[in-house]
Amino acid sequence: MAPRVYLTREDAGRNMARYYLMDVQTTLFGEWSLVREWGRIDRAGQVRIVVFPTEAAALKAMETIEIAKVRKGYNIKTSQH
Repeated sequence: MAPRVYLTREDAGRNMARYYLMDVQTTLFGEWSLVREWGRIDRAGQVRIVVFPTEAAALKAMETIEIAKVRKGYNIKTSQH
């Protein structure tokens, strides 16, 4: 099973407390989906699901987004199976 990625970006001076969560899951039809959730920490966020034909494609998309978020200042908090 693919690991979940949980990123946060906090800056008290700018009143910023954001999170970004990603998880790769199978669909009922045998495809793979990248589930992304983001928003303010301790609040309900937005969710977007993108379907991919293979697990490798979904994992690659998750890795690409993770790299971009880290470049923007997000920190990896946990990575669990």
